[in-house]
Amino acid sequence: MKSITINGSPRESVGKKVTKALRNAGQVPCVLYGGDKTVHFSAAELAFSKLVYTPYAHTVVIEIEGGSSFNAVLQDIQFHPVTDRILHIDFYQVFEDKEITMTIPVRFTGNPRGVKNGGVFRKSKRSLRVKALPGNLPDFLEANTTELKIGHKLYVTSLENEDFTLMHPENTVVCFVMRSRAAVSEDDEDVEAEDEDDDATATPAAEGQE
Repeated sequence: MKSITINGSPRESVGKKVTKALRNAGQVPCVLYGGDKTVHFSAAELAFSKLVYTPYAHTVVIEIEGGSSFNAVLQDIQFHPVTDRILHIDFYQVFEDKEITMTIPVRFTGNPRGVKNGGVFRKSKRSLRVKALPGNLPDFLEANTTELKIGHKLYVTSLENEDFTLMHPENTVVCFVMRSRAAVSEDDEDVEAEDEDDDATATPAAEGQE
């Protein structure tokens, strides 16, 4: 999984006045949990653009002024209800030998067979919870939809990998193809194909026989 570096400054005061002043200066108050001690810091709002406004998941390297460095993942984020500006971010410290759980986006590939026959493709899960060692976390989960027929579903079991564990029941549906009014059943397609083959093999002599 790709990693993004965030350069931050330590926060000794965490009161409302200090927090408001930081936001007015274009800084985002942050807290890092999961280590030996809780770390309060702030970083420029623009520094989070590639972490927050992206369809992909990333780990984070937090570089604090003074030489401290931490590996982490984004745990929670608060936005302003009107402006959508980032108000606060919580991070969770990770260690290479300890598994963590993250929400990983699903990438859908292929053109479903059922859609070619008039079916409608539907996505049930655009992201899934994954548990793994930090080094085994994928950037995304690939869901190959090519063989999906009308009425068929793709389950999370199709996305399993020995490097990580999917934190969902086996019957969780990732995507499916539903029938539409214009849909053609695959059985009908097979019959039509057979009729075309029969017409193609008929000879003029045979057609002229009484």
